[in-house]
Amino acid sequence: MRDLYCIGEMVIDFIPGSESGSYVRNAGGAPANVAVAAARQGISSAMCCSVGDDDFGRFLLSVLRENGVEVVKETLCKEAVTTMAFVTLDESGDRSFTFVRKPGADMLLSEDDVREEDVADSVIVHAGSCSLSASPEAEATEKALRLAAAHGRFVSFDLNYRDLMWNGDFNACAAAVRRILPCVDALKLSEEEAALFCGEEGVPAMMERYGIRAVVETLGERGARCFFDGKTFDIPGRKAVCVDATGAGDAFWGGFLSALRIGGLEKPSDLTEELLRRALDYGNKCGWFCVQKKGAMSSLPTRAEAEALA
Repeated sequence: MRDLYCIGEMVIDFIPGSESGSYVRNAGGAPANVAVAAARQGISSAMCCSVGDDDFGRFLLSVLRENGVEVVKETLCKEAVTTMAFVTLDESGDRSFTFVRKPGADMLLSEDDVREEDVADSVIVHAGSCSLSASPEAEATEKALRLAAAHGRFVSFDLNYRDLMWNGDFNACAAAVRRILPCVDALKLSEEEAALFCGEEGVPAMMERYGIRAVVETLGERGARCFFDGKTFDIPGRKAVCVDATGAGDAFWGGFLSALRIGGLEKPSDLTEELLRRALDYGNKCGWFCVQKKGAMSSLPTRAEAEALA
């Protein structure tokens, strides 16, 4: 069986260039980065994607292939399917981000593109929130996650409300997220997003309501917090290890999912606290490596590089 099936669009990150005011395009985006990060950890992956019909889109495809990622849908679109993140550094060296989305730039998958046999033949199915909007295209992601749950696959979802709010309708996008939560086994979200989506009841109540097995709440430089089986435990971290826009969050989650699979996960019921802790520790190393290399797809670690970290 295929280890990992990723659903989503390609995303472009703009990071500061060598001169003031200049920006360099680097491969980025949760679905692409998670798939490549997992492939570099030694598990097979599949990416269901659409990319822009330009040199950069073709570069993205080549990076995926070089790292053993099978591209299930390869649509070169004249209107590039991208999100742009304009990144600046303030005086303290912290990053600040302004996210914009090009008109009509949404995931161009239809329900017909999601084949049941591909979903059923995967152990882990992962989706990012950039593939889930209030538009009709979100139906493809919803269909894939429903199929995955129906086939007993382990479903992973990376929530990022900045992607969800591109059309300004938070309520509609939040409703789309809540529709897929009953299918999700492992959910990644930030502290701010936990407050937005869980309210006063908190994460444990949300998990019970939707049947989510594990939630990882990222806390920036304070690391992360994990909720599982009625317990809560902290994951030590270093500055920016779980900041998605640097690529580190994607390296973190790609390493986490690959460690789950290599550790023996075949179905949701295989998730144990011991396996979860090991996978989170490994993902943390992958995220830290990415931070040290200044983020982006080119710095996602190989298994040998991650295992060499103390």
